[in-house]
Amino acid sequence: MEAYHILIVEDDKEILDGVGIYMKNQGYEVFKAQNGLEGLKILEKEEIHLAIIDIMMPVMDGITMTMKLREHYDFPVIMLSAKSEEIDKVTGLNIGADDYVTKPFAPMELMARVNSQLRRYSRYLKLAAGSRTEEPKEHFYVVGGLELNEDTVEVSVDGNPVTLTPLEFKILALLMRNPGRVFSPEEIYERIWNEKPIGTETIMVHIRNIRTKIEVNPKNPKYLKVVWGVGYKIEKQ
Repeated sequence: MEAYHILIVEDDKEILDGVGIYMKNQGYEVFKAQNGLEGLKILEKEEIHLAIIDIMMPVMDGITMTMKLREHYDFPVIMLSAKSEEIDKVTGLNIGADDYVTKPFAPMELMARVNSQLRRYSRYLKLAAGSRTEEPKEHFYVVGGLELNEDTVEVSVDGNPVTLTPLEFKILALLMRNPGRVFSPEEIYERIWNEKPIGTETIMVHIRNIRTKIEVNPKNPKYLKVVWGVGYKIEKQ
């Protein structure tokens, strides 16, 4: 495969250029923008495989940009946030970002996140492509009115389609393959990322995001349950 295309959206030119140089040195093709509006214009012209988006920017902030791009694209999004932007960071994850890195950050930390996201996205694309070209394998799971098909990468609740990000789909598939089993955040991270946890805070947010999409009442969930102090499970129906 040709080099992955990375979009960096950051209004601080020093950070923008620094991250750009580092990504190029790692073999990625880099596209740069200094606000969300510029970033969306690049998406209209270029094929992007991953975006690194700052939260606080002029003209259009990272939260707004992520919401808009999620209407059309499912590639991974890593948000850059200052420690003071904790609420915005959680909001970003809730509306479709896959991970976040807090400023100031070490280049190697950002690269580890980028590589992890691209590995998962690559597997997701292969799975989606395979479902279109191969005979169905019926990797199909049903729990009550919740249905998940790994071959077509589709989820529905009571017959209504549910749109999940690639990462949300992987997490839900893991839980639905093992109804009733409790998975700790660390185990979910290792299963999905295929590596030791860098941090498990994002798992909690992604679980919350999945719950808002598949539950009639997320505060009193029917399917995706938390076992306090232990982890998460899909309740047997």
